[in-house]
Amino acid sequence: MPGIVRTNYIVRYPLAGRPLVSIIIPFKDKVDFLRKCVDSILAKTTYEEYELVLISNKSGQAETFEYLDALGKNPKVRVLTFDEEFNYSKINNFGVRNARGDFLLFLNNDTEVIEPEWLTHLLENAQRKEIGAVGCKLLFPDKTIQHAGVIVGITAFAGHVFAGLLDHTYTHFGSTDYSRNYLAVTGACLMVRKEVFHEVGGFHESFIVCGSDVDFCLRIHQKGYRNIYVPYAVLYHHEAASRGTCIPSIDFQLSLKSYDEFCMCGIPITIRT
Repeated sequence: MPGIVRTNYIVRYPLAGRPLVSIIIPFKDKVDFLRKCVDSILAKTTYEEYELVLISNKSGQAETFEYLDALGKNPKVRVLTFDEEFNYSKINNFGVRNARGDFLLFLNNDTEVIEPEWLTHLLENAQRKEIGAVGCKLLFPDKTIQHAGVIVGITAFAGHVFAGLLDHTYTHFGSTDYSRNYLAVTGACLMVRKEVFHEVGGFHESFIVCGSDVDFCLRIHQKGYRNIYVPYAVLYHHEAASRGTCIPSIDFQLSLKSYDEFCMCGIPITIRT
């Protein structure tokens, strides 16, 4: 882009060795989305030291198991079963207990890799000792922004900045292509060192569908780490394609409680049950 203000530099960080990344992907059937996600990772990812930890949550369709059987021949892929009722936090905590890598990547099954170096960009930043959670740029299929960072306060909860804008948009708040510090990044694609995950206690399992990723990031921030958005790791996200948009009221209540505990302005938030 022309002009001083719009100059953008991509800072690269040398990798300290070739650490294993555990990519944790929960799913329930929806094999078309799962196939698109997994196949894009296997076909496009240039960083090779990773394992796919696929967690089936009460899948029951024959097409799903046929695809999983085919994946079983790939040494990078492990398939686990979690037969309890859906709980995003519990499933991912279960995945961590079975993860072999020192780096964890929580990934939705309705995502699709676009940029081949996506995993490298995330890992370069996640290895930095001052960094906690690392998020990527997520695009809707029409190439508008789905995620470019999360802030607390939108509609009194947490929301995605730049959501709905065209990719590469430049605004009064800068570009969607700037790396930034944020209080949180979405759990749809979030990398963190395993040691940091355990330091903050993982995902709080009282959350059922959403909100635990923001709460997780806030607790990381409270430990003195910085959470960052890396726009050079780019994926498509077919948001809510797997679980729909229904959110239990408890998730809103717990989110407000989490924000209240974190709030630096001293303004109390009242939770009505």
